Amino acid sequence: MLDSYIDPELTTWFCPNGLFIQVDKLDGEVFREIDRRRTIKVSLGSKSYFVKIHYGVGWVEIIKNLVMCRLPVLGARNEWMAIRALQMAGVPTMEPVLFCESGTNPAKRKSAIATRSLEGRISLEDYQAKNLPIKRLLIDMVATMTKGMHEAGINHRDYYLCHFLLDDQDEPCLNLIDLHRAQLRSAVPRRWLIKDLGGLLFSALEKDITKRDLLRFVKKYKGELMSLKTDKAFWRKVIVRARKLYVRNHGSIPAKIQRLLELS
Repeated sequence: MLDSYIDPELTTWFCPNGLFIQVDKLDGEVFREIDRRRTIKVSLGSKSYFVKIHYGVGWVEIIKNLVMCRLPVLGARNEWMAIRALQMAGVPTMEPVLFCESGTNPAKRKSAIATRSLEGRISLEDYQAKNLPIKRLLIDMVATMTKGMHEAGINHRDYYLCHFLLDDQDEPCLNLIDLHRAQLRSAVPRRWLIKDLGGLLFSALEKDITKRDLLRFVKKYKGELMSLKTDKAFWRKVIVRARKLYVRNHGSIPAKIQRLLELS
């Protein structure tokens, strides 16, 4: 099993021995810091990287997940494997340049992952399409990436527009990020497909989307529109999931969105 990896471009800065200790000493802009994990942006030479450092989840978190019949995320290995799997599936994501893991106790295992910084990007949550062709192109791109991810046996678990980074300087380019909680299997269970798709739909509800936009996504994701009839129960559950998230975050659903979510 892989314990460490260093991209050749980083061998000037790191050596394989005591890799986690070296990474943990890095100083940079803090983007997120919680009890057992921190994310920083660092500059090494002329290039920038995002580094996620994990300090072990603790037995309480492990037991809580096992009681809920979920495999706990123990550290950076999960994201490392998810990124590599997406790359194999041809889904644009982050470019990993470093991985390390230290310790055998699963509750105290320390690990880290570094990825090249995606500079000059904007999240789809904050982006407003300039015209209809661009909007349609982005819908097709998101649907294609979602299809590729799910067919590769990967579900994201935090699948929202904010985790798509867009570079629209020349030809639009999307990258999927934040795979810390992603799950990998031979095939994604139906309930996790619903969770991903429901989250994505929820995050798109305030982007001035139309029913035609939703049909376009379904056709690209499924390859045809018949699944709206042949698997109506599935899509109803996707919509129920999106509604629940919307009510949880906004309190009520406007009539315009209610009409948009009517499955007919």
